[in-house]
Amino acid sequence: MTRALKGSGFFGLATMMVVGLYQFTLLAGGNGVPGWMIGGHAHLGVISILAIVMGFAVPALGITGRLRTAVTVMFIAGQWGIPGIVWLGEGFGLSFLMPTGFLWGIALILSMLIMFYKTITQDTELGGGPTGVAPADD
Repeated sequence: MTRALKGSGFFGLATMMVVGLYQFTLLAGGNGVPGWMIGGHAHLGVISILAIVMGFAVPALGITGRLRTAVTVMFIAGQWGIPGIVWLGEGFGLSFLMPTGFLWGIALILSMLIMFYKTITQDTELGGGPTGVAPADD
């Protein structure tokens, strides 16, 4: 499951970079970049970085089973739903889809609340102890 989070994060960053290059070509051609495109671009970039972080945080916190699936599915849905709805709703004139933005936002919030819950209810610190190996100087 964490492979899905990390993969979605890196794919999201690649997608964000393609959109950024498209925005550059618009600007280089003397045109403006629509606000909806900039907003979706920024959201996809930031949330994709968080998806990669989540891919490492989920196993570090020992989240397993249904909670692990819930965090993964809700986060990926929100990661793509938030910028996707901006691009579809504003960019392609499908404004009737805009209210679904609340669903994608709630999915992200719920995944973060699960992470919060697991963080504050852990009995022991995971991954924070000495490893017995000297750190490398590279």
